[in-house]
Amino acid sequence: MTVDHEFGGQHTEIKLSIVEGYLKAYTTALRPNFKHLWYIDAFAGTGSRTVRTDRRGADLVEEPVEEVVEHRRGSAQIALGVSPRFDFLMFVERNPNYASALRDLAAKHLQRSIVVAEDDANDALKRLVAANRWHDKRAVVFLDPYGMEVEWSTLEALASTQAIDVWFLFPLAGLYRQATRRLVDIDDAKRAALTRMFGSSTWEEELYPITGEADMFGGIPERRRELDPSGLEQYVQKRLSEVFAHVLKPLALPVDKHPQMFSLFLCISNRATGAIGLATRIGSHLLDPKRHIIIGPTMK
Repeated sequence: MTVDHEFGGQHTEIKLSIVEGYLKAYTTALRPNFKHLWYIDAFAGTGSRTVRTDRRGADLVEEPVEEVVEHRRGSAQIALGVSPRFDFLMFVERNPNYASALRDLAAKHLQRSIVVAEDDANDALKRLVAANRWHDKRAVVFLDPYGMEVEWSTLEALASTQAIDVWFLFPLAGLYRQATRRLVDIDDAKRAALTRMFGSSTWEEELYPITGEADMFGGIPERRRELDPSGLEQYVQKRLSEVFAHVLKPLALPVDKHPQMFSLFLCISNRATGAIGLATRIGSHLLDPKRHIIIGPTMK
């Protein structure tokens, strides 16, 4: 039975094309030196995605278009198709229906070493890191969360291996909504979510600095977040750089809409100069905004 996983848009196509380009370059570059190349998809979905093009009536210029439903490759299918191959692939998905679809996908590739974990992504990743030695392995982890699920402790665990490159589609719009303009408007649930995502409560002082002095009656000036989405993106990059060896300038997505909703980061854990240089050369090319300019239709 096919399980539909309908999501995404233009930014999804760009995100997946970037990840696919990196995976191909990664296995090509590292295969001669490593026998154990792994791919871990932490929010794997079903392995495919359903794309629906709505029906459109005719107008003075264009013919009518009937509804079209396509099943396109998701990140899991893309990783399975990469050549040279990954030696081990792990697909993590908490949704039982999606996990079942991933098991069906794995069953079509019985000759491959594939694990489907129906589990919380943070728990699964931290167990994977703790259960393995990483001196003889290299891996790529793809973090494409449904919201703000990725915990700071998970990022710390991945960075500690010094063997994993992390592609992280950071939910900037979610951060913008949770970190409201005024600090006093952040309720306990939002405060807990932000602390879990950043690992401590230091975000309060960093995003809501105390400005000015108390007035003559002892009143404290209102603490406000002045950073716009671009500033928040820079803040996230700074925080990620505290645990990873190098974090590339992200790509703002969607590329043709403002304010942005996501930031696609490449975080490098290996501190060796050569490893950082290689990943940076590949990643910077793929993340270059000029490669993803959307050109609209022209009139003839």
